[in-house]
Amino acid sequence: MRVYVPTTLTGLAAAHEGGALEQSAAYAVTPALREWYVSDDLEELEYAALNRAAQSSLRLLAADPDAPRRRVVVALDVADSAVKPFPGDEYQDQASLGRVVLAGPVKLAKAASVHADVADDEVVEDVAAAVAAVAAADAGDQDAQFTVDGAEDHDLLWYATQEIPSLLA
Repeated sequence: MRVYVPTTLTGLAAAHEGGALEQSAAYAVTPALREWYVSDDLEELEYAALNRAAQSSLRLLAADPDAPRRRVVVALDVADSAVKPFPGDEYQDQASLGRVVLAGPVKLAKAASVHADVADDEVVEDVAAAVAAVAAADAGDQDAQFTVDGAEDHDLLWYATQEIPSLLA
């Protein structure tokens, strides 16, 4: 199963050094995500799961004021048994659509790719603004949601796993 693990550059650096991602929250193509997205195209559904993980990365950035303001998502192929359903109700909370829980740490060597924002001033500024607004957006503030959506206008770049050291530099 392909899962998308949200993280930060700080979290990716720790995983690169330690060899494993400790983050247990991940996103995948779940029945609720399929219903919400209304598509049978697996590639489109996986892109939707990747975007859900990128949104979650904003919340991780909000919790870590020292992390560089760039969203990061690690794509991993794991056994179905390594994935547990999200214990909340993903049908009731839009932020939880596609959310799953990893049974334990996952070796970074299992990563298929890494997706991250480009280190461009405009993108970093938009992501920083989204990070500052994400709590208000989660509380229903439409203006804050507009700001958060502004970060989604920037696609994450694809990096091969051997490019992680240059991404962290």
